[in-house]
Amino acid sequence: MKRVYLDHNATTPLDPRVFEAMRPYLTEAFGNASSPHQYGRVAKQALEESRGIVAEAIGAKPEKIIFTSGGTEADNLALRGIAYCKGKGHIITPSIEHHAVIRTCSDLEKDGFTLTYLPVDSQGRVDPDEVKKSIRKDTIIISLMCANNETGVIEPVAEVGRIAREYNIPFHCDAAQAVGKIVVDVRELCTDLLSLSSHKIYGPKGVGALFVKDGIELSPILTGGHHERGLRAGTENIA
Repeated sequence: MKRVYLDHNATTPLDPRVFEAMRPYLTEAFGNASSPHQYGRVAKQALEESRGIVAEAIGAKPEKIIFTSGGTEADNLALRGIAYCKGKGHIITPSIEHHAVIRTCSDLEKDGFTLTYLPVDSQGRVDPDEVKKSIRKDTIIISLMCANNETGVIEPVAEVGRIAREYNIPFHCDAAQAVGKIVVDVRELCTDLLSLSSHKIYGPKGVGALFVKDGIELSPILTGGHHERGLRAGTENIA
């Protein structure tokens, strides 16, 4: 019996073209992008070219892309990065977000942050008016996924983004299930922070990215070297 794979929201197979593009950086072009010698320069060039490709896919500037170990880390960097930078405050997110967001928010709640978990309608969509009603003077971030990982429902991200901008509140969007399937443009969606994941779009597992808009201050959740603008310590995965 031939098996048919129908779980592409969980993960996608690695595209052979992606594998061939990765191969040199798993073998002879193995340099550390932080090294000043030729091996390092080759790795650095590949890293920055990749940054440009990711940025172009979401309508961002390359220097605003922070590479991470996946979508989960990108979500954590967005939420914890804002929370640790502010020190205290109120967070708004729907009750049906991915565990990377919900469990991070739950953890922050234990640390003294206050949470509003928004209800959704029968289709699983958030009402932007409910978002607006939930905003408080101490609200430090609003987080809303773009496409639901289980139902595929597309959330009103741009509407919520405009509300967040009206109140000058940082807005995070987990777009791991949307990039590569629908048009995702950080400018049109009014997002300040946007997470994505490579293995959802025929890339390797263990690779993600976070878009960070100008003017958004984050505290790093990993410390060490001054990689990724000081926001994500650790030797970059060039492949």
